[in-house]
Amino acid sequence: MKLQLDPAKEYGLVLEGGGAKGSYQIGAWKALREAGISIKGIAGASVGALNGAMICMDEPKKAEYIWENISYSRVMDIDDHVMETVRRLDWKSVNVAALAEEAKKVLKDKGFDITPLRQLIEYVIDEEKIRSSRQEFYITTYSVSDRELLTIDAKKIPDGEIGDMLMASAYLPVFKREKLGGKKYLDGGGWNNVPVNVLLDEGYKDIIIIRIYGLGFDSEKVTEIPEDVNVSHIAPRQSLGGLLQFDKKQARKNMRLGYYDALRLLYGLRGRWYYLDAPESEAYYFERLIGETDILKGLIPWEALAGLNEPQEREGGYRIYTERIFPELAKLWKMKEDWDYKELYLSILENGARSRRIGRFRVYTPGELLAEIRKKLI
Repeated sequence: MKLQLDPAKEYGLVLEGGGAKGSYQIGAWKALREAGISIKGIAGASVGALNGAMICMDEPKKAEYIWENISYSRVMDIDDHVMETVRRLDWKSVNVAALAEEAKKVLKDKGFDITPLRQLIEYVIDEEKIRSSRQEFYITTYSVSDRELLTIDAKKIPDGEIGDMLMASAYLPVFKREKLGGKKYLDGGGWNNVPVNVLLDEGYKDIIIIRIYGLGFDSEKVTEIPEDVNVSHIAPRQSLGGLLQFDKKQARKNMRLGYYDALRLLYGLRGRWYYLDAPESEAYYFERLIGETDILKGLIPWEALAGLNEPQEREGGYRIYTERIFPELAKLWKMKEDWDYKELYLSILENGARSRRIGRFRVYTPGELLAEIRKKLI
């Protein structure tokens, strides 16, 4: 595989806010780090700021450990079992008395008590490592007291207060309102959830944004990107779970997804569901479509193709594929109007592999994926 990003460049990294979905960002960072991509500056909102601190500290093992063992009770003063049964709407299993007690506590405190999150941040954050890091690190938050959106250079925060500012950036409206340094704050993502503008203002020309689609103002949509700036995205194509779904099983899934989605960017991998190393031209894949009709016929859902019957070569040869079957498949799989034969070939493989439950978390060549499909057809 050929690396598509230039390891000689220094990149800016933007980390979106999104609560429990933030585990995805750590998986993506792992792939970037393994590929030798140099991160010079980080801008993070909410959980993106918390992850940004661990990236700035260059603590991959600690970051993975935190997310691999995350739970509701490590973020909020609440019972894990009660939260999980409520999330699953498993009313038969829920302890009504325990649920009532938790609800009473939240109402009394006017929000979730996040003392555990404060303790977790104290455990994780090493101010000296952040201040001595070669990376720039910017945190966004909203000062309720001053009614002002803030962008804070972490290295200029007074001693002993970096943890407070990370708390300030991640202060969701459902959390119990407390003062930090004499002021009240709210989650930075509510006003600037994708702080790409911060790195643009600092002069970055190559920027990677890790999207997790959290709640908040999608500031990227209103940010004008200069023509001389290159912005790349790592983004999920499936749900990362709920904003407050602090569940280690979901977090581990998200980290793995983030890792492979980052590989998609790093090495130009193709595929909507699988991760395919397919550098050959469209002409190459057209030849595959025509030359492998024996195996591809078994992967095409004839029953769904608007009444078409499986064609015989004497009924029009290959033209029936190019003029009828292939366009119908593209429509069935909701491919873009400008689809090409390469995309179609890969879609046939992907749909065949998915229907046979072939594992997706591996980088395949099309030939390797076809070989796995053939095993299932025997």
